[in-house]
Amino acid sequence: MDFDIGIYMKFVSDLHLHSKFSRATSKSLELEEIYKWAKYKGIDLVGTGDATHPFWFAQIKEKLQDDGSGFLKLKSAKEKNAPRFVISSEISLIYSKAGKVRKIHLVLLYPSVKSAQAVNQKLTTMGNLYSDGRPILGLDSEQLVQIVWEIDPEIVVVPAHIWTPWFSLFGSNSGFDSLEECFGQLSQNIFALETGLSSDPPMNWRLSAIDRLSLVSSSDAHSAPNLMREATIFEMEKPSFAEMVKILKNKDSKYLSTLEFFPEEGKYHFDGHRNCNVVLSPKESLKNNNICPVCKRPLTVGVMQRVEKLADRDEGFTSEKFPSFKSIVPLMEIIAKSMGVEKTSKAVYSQYLNLVTTVGSEFEILLEMPLKKMAIDEKIKQGIDLVRSGKIKVEPGYDGVFGKVDIFGQAEANQNQQATLF
Repeated sequence: MDFDIGIYMKFVSDLHLHSKFSRATSKSLELEEIYKWAKYKGIDLVGTGDATHPFWFAQIKEKLQDDGSGFLKLKSAKEKNAPRFVISSEISLIYSKAGKVRKIHLVLLYPSVKSAQAVNQKLTTMGNLYSDGRPILGLDSEQLVQIVWEIDPEIVVVPAHIWTPWFSLFGSNSGFDSLEECFGQLSQNIFALETGLSSDPPMNWRLSAIDRLSLVSSSDAHSAPNLMREATIFEMEKPSFAEMVKILKNKDSKYLSTLEFFPEEGKYHFDGHRNCNVVLSPKESLKNNNICPVCKRPLTVGVMQRVEKLADRDEGFTSEKFPSFKSIVPLMEIIAKSMGVEKTSKAVYSQYLNLVTTVGSEFEILLEMPLKKMAIDEKIKQGIDLVRSGKIKVEPGYDGVFGKVDIFGQAEANQNQQATLF
């Protein structure tokens, strides 16, 4: 390994993302593109995504090499302390259990190319791995995990975005009410859960049954600019796959914190019907028996109501044992709001590129640099300050529609109100 000891004390990781071979993803998602944006973002460890896809896996083997730690580096990268990759994939399982159709996504993290290749060879006999970067298999969760761990017990299995209504562990339309219902006797060997964009740690802390598990946050990015919209931060002086696994299993002090979407911004936070433009809080939905007031069909029950149903603790419960977290709004979104344009605007990209190449990484700009020392546009600086302090408003997302963030609205309203007093 050629990591400098001490430089990577704070190790920012984004373990769940996709390649260009997954449905509804950017066609520019090559390994080099992921690497470039990982540097912009300030990510130290990034998943490869889609390691089960034969074409993508061929690129992983061709362009990456193990540095002796179980992590991989881009062969063409020249920087000594460049971002590393961990081999990862997401698998979609659709099957029947206990008289109900189950749909769940699992993220796998592999300790080596050899391990991932062995899993691919086995899964090739069970489904079409060429069909999508996130292959669909008709296997029971417990069955898949058993197969994977028989091949290599060091492979990490993480239930993905555990509250999403349609494809998750606790989903309202396809999930289970407990880890044990899903994984049976193997549930005790699951040690990490991915909370997803529509929930944050405090929502998950309300379930005592998952206290023993580490809560992992990742971007689930379908395009490189969406990397690090959520992330997990470790403390690792000598970064390695084995050290990462040890930290997640032990939930010790080296598991520092997570970066979170404001959960309201997630596209399944509230209940609703997209086609009917109906969005309801859990209390409002329950008053209507979870029936859409427009079309009279069942609502898509969101994360908040599902958490409320399974929780055995009151809202606001916390403990000193839980790692810290910080809710963020991506820098490109802050820039776009400051300009009053869409975040896909060329002007936003140009300003973003200027900041992350001359001021610091997105992580440093959003979270670490003193505002007074940043030579950047004052409106952008104000936006960063408002996000850091949590003084923003978010209109909750529902039924596949992302929530809407209002960063400057309250601050401008206060200024207008003060102006009328004089």
